[in-house]
Amino acid sequence: MEDHIAPQQRAGQPPLIITLRLDKDSQAIFDEQRKLYFPVERNYLKAHLSLFHQLPDEAEVYDFLRDLNVLQFDLHVTGLMNLGAGVAYRVSSPELLALRKTIAERFSSHLIPQDQQGFRPHITVMNKSTPEQARVLLAELSGTFLPFIIRATGLDVWSYLGGPWEHRKTFNLNS
Repeated sequence: MEDHIAPQQRAGQPPLIITLRLDKDSQAIFDEQRKLYFPVERNYLKAHLSLFHQLPDEAEVYDFLRDLNVLQFDLHVTGLMNLGAGVAYRVSSPELLALRKTIAERFSSHLIPQDQQGFRPHITVMNKSTPEQARVLLAELSGTFLPFIIRATGLDVWSYLGGPWEHRKTFNLNS
């Protein structure tokens, strides 16, 4: 899961992380939960849905993402998942799976094992806690959870800086 395994450095350049950009209202909801539940000393990222944990910082990545012709799409938040030492919202969308597959096929030779394994889209709101804290939060959030819909509006490109991320570029999806 994102937040679990740090991307490896490649030839002295920070690797790129690709995340899905959410509509502003949904982003605010997940950010607020992350502020509430993530250990404050380790919460230096906003809530995010990671597509790739490491791609090379090369022009071809930016060019490919810029040239994608993808419409904004809905994502279904279908439930919660236990991350062991954290909790995330499970996300489902055929459009999301198709988008990730398109990018993965283009950059297959660059994918690290973490990005080659099965893709389980999620948005983490607690991590780097204890398994007991995660179980308690999962039970608490599950008690009132109702499925809801959020919107994908773009792709964000980040540089991994050994903990914090630096935002590099946003590629908006077509509306």
